[in-house]
Amino acid sequence: MSFRELVEKRIRKKERDYETERLMREKRSEEYEVLEEVFDRSTLMVIYNFMNKGVIDEIHGVVKAGKESRVYWGKDKQGNELAIKIYLTISAEFRKGMLQYIEGDPRFRGVKRDTRSIIFTWARKEFRNLKQAMAAKVRVPEPIALKKNVLVMEFIGKNGVSAPSMKEQSPKNPEKTYKALLKYLRRLYRKAKLVHGDLSEYNVMIWRGHPVLFDVSQAVPPSHPLADSLLDRDLRNMNRYFSRLGVKVFSIEECYRKVTGHGGS
Repeated sequence: MSFRELVEKRIRKKERDYETERLMREKRSEEYEVLEEVFDRSTLMVIYNFMNKGVIDEIHGVVKAGKESRVYWGKDKQGNELAIKIYLTISAEFRKGMLQYIEGDPRFRGVKRDTRSIIFTWARKEFRNLKQAMAAKVRVPEPIALKKNVLVMEFIGKNGVSAPSMKEQSPKNPEKTYKALLKYLRRLYRKAKLVHGDLSEYNVMIWRGHPVLFDVSQAVPPSHPLADSLLDRDLRNMNRYFSRLGVKVFSIEECYRKVTGHGGS
């Protein structure tokens, strides 16, 4: 069954009686159960809307699965590869963790405390952070479309195979990559007005010899109460990783000055 047929079938379930629904649940495979966990009716309607508009033409398997989201590989009508990130609206356990990055961010005032509102805001936050990063000439996946808890982005990789993270594959030129990431952090801070907040080897891809930042939903403006401590953590994570690869790293104080343009952390 194609994904489009799956979407249409899921939407039509509303019109079926209880007995038919019960029998269908009994026959679902384990894989279908996993899809149901992610694709609730609201999410399916969003994807169906994106398909009708031509934003998405194909959607295939999971390329990244986490506790807060899953990323699917897809294509648009022109054959361009897409990363379709679906934030799990059932992830109530992450609500408190997300709130610390949302509260204190003047871009997202007055967010309701229910889980769905927080998840939708988290998705909006990543979409906006990606746009601000791109405008500052920081290499990130290009954001294409957003609705509710579904974010469509540029796919970093080829033929459904994601570019490796630095955790999976060390950069061929660690010193050059280190300096490139420092430049990215400077552009984020000074031009995009953002602190990444969760920088590590796990969320930097190497694609065609260059680093690409991803998973930026937690990024906050420098005015955020946590901004300085998050930047300090980013810099320490970066120095730890590259020093292990033999790179002569700058001190944390010097990194902070290079990024922010003012005194030590």
